[in-house]
Amino acid sequence: MEYYQLKQVLLSLPANAQESIVGSIFVPEFLKALGYDITETVPQFATGSGADTVDYAVRKNIDNDVFINTKSSPYLLLELKGRDINLSENSTQYKSTVSQLKRYLLASNSKSAQWGIITNSNHIQLFRKHGKVVHPSSRCLEITPDNLYEIVEIIKSKIDTPQRALTVAIYNNKGGVGKTTTTVNLAATLAFLGKRVLILDFDPNQQDLTNSLDIKLLNEDALYSWLDSKPSPSFPSGVMFRFSYLMKGGNTVTFDVIPSDKKLTELGQDKLRQVFRVTKLKQVIDPFKSAYDYILIDSPPNWMFFSQSALCASDVVLIPTKHNNIFSLQNAAIVIKQFIPEIQDLRKDGGPVALPIFFNGESITQAARVTADQALDEIIQQAIKNKTNSFDLTPYFYSLHSKAKPNRYIFNLPSYAHIAGAAFTRIPSVYKNITAYNYYLALAKEYFLQ
Repeated sequence: MEYYQLKQVLLSLPANAQESIVGSIFVPEFLKALGYDITETVPQFATGSGADTVDYAVRKNIDNDVFINTKSSPYLLLELKGRDINLSENSTQYKSTVSQLKRYLLASNSKSAQWGIITNSNHIQLFRKHGKVVHPSSRCLEITPDNLYEIVEIIKSKIDTPQRALTVAIYNNKGGVGKTTTTVNLAATLAFLGKRVLILDFDPNQQDLTNSLDIKLLNEDALYSWLDSKPSPSFPSGVMFRFSYLMKGGNTVTFDVIPSDKKLTELGQDKLRQVFRVTKLKQVIDPFKSAYDYILIDSPPNWMFFSQSALCASDVVLIPTKHNNIFSLQNAAIVIKQFIPEIQDLRKDGGPVALPIFFNGESITQAARVTADQALDEIIQQAIKNKTNSFDLTPYFYSLHSKAKPNRYIFNLPSYAHIAGAAFTRIPSVYKNITAYNYYLALAKEYFLQ
């Protein structure tokens, strides 16, 4: 019945209905179709960021905790626009509305929120929030009477059964930027903070992550066999290893590792693509998203099967760069404006998306920073001026998520000898040295932890 009423409401809306009309007619029926009643809906919810209010916040009532009365711990935020506002993907008004929603989701009163929606009843898009990360959980979809039921069912299914893990590919098309070191130490830091973490060495030719943790393979085709199997919620024998470290205080910190194997190195690109689709890694990882808080994938520095598979399996892409290496910056731009959209077209669900770049493992003087900014400005301008495919790299090069920091802020993870030296001990440097730990804790807080 809810869908029939919602469809009738949609058909009755004027073509240029303003926000107030869409809000009074469409939104109540839409939220009802998602399973929320009037006592579970708070209009003009104060997000806690100045005078910012989101149009609607919703949450299921819990016993005597009636959301419309307590207005605490929202689960989903909805930002509404009128039909006179163009919310088609990549329009100026669409980009502004997405930024608006992200700001609301990251505000102090919205910490509990896991989902966000933008809609004007012509278009709709669902966003997921995991800690500090807000990423698309669908593409921006055009709503029609014919697809309305399908869209509502997709959104309802996702918000009713949310995935626990955030899957992150650590990738740059340029080598030597510290992808493996970042993966291992970020995983170790998140595990120390009590998060359940899985990391995957998907660089079979180098196997640096596997070697850095001194993992001895039980057989030489475990990862290959896992990829060749049907998706299952349990790991086959020999695929997953548990790394454990006894801290000085007596606590044992653990995270899980899927090492690479030799059989995958024996297959060329043509053979790999005959045996596996690029989507296969995502298919075998997805069943484990309820068991972990973070899944990190160490990816090789090229745009071939393994890196394409890693990005296809991920929600977001973390891109290490070097401020003094123009090629790492140029390759980061290629990843953002070319490779990620290629995977988005393949997946058709809005993912993955790039996180802002960071400078990895180098000390930066003020003069060097000015030089790096000039290089980044030139790369940004070249991408914008591209006649066939204009692309604004600014939000991917400069972190804009914090009002307390200037718009030209780029996170920098400084150089420190113990980070590289820890590779010889086969123990993450963050477990051996407090300075290294503080560096990676800052990285985790910058990108992931709210």
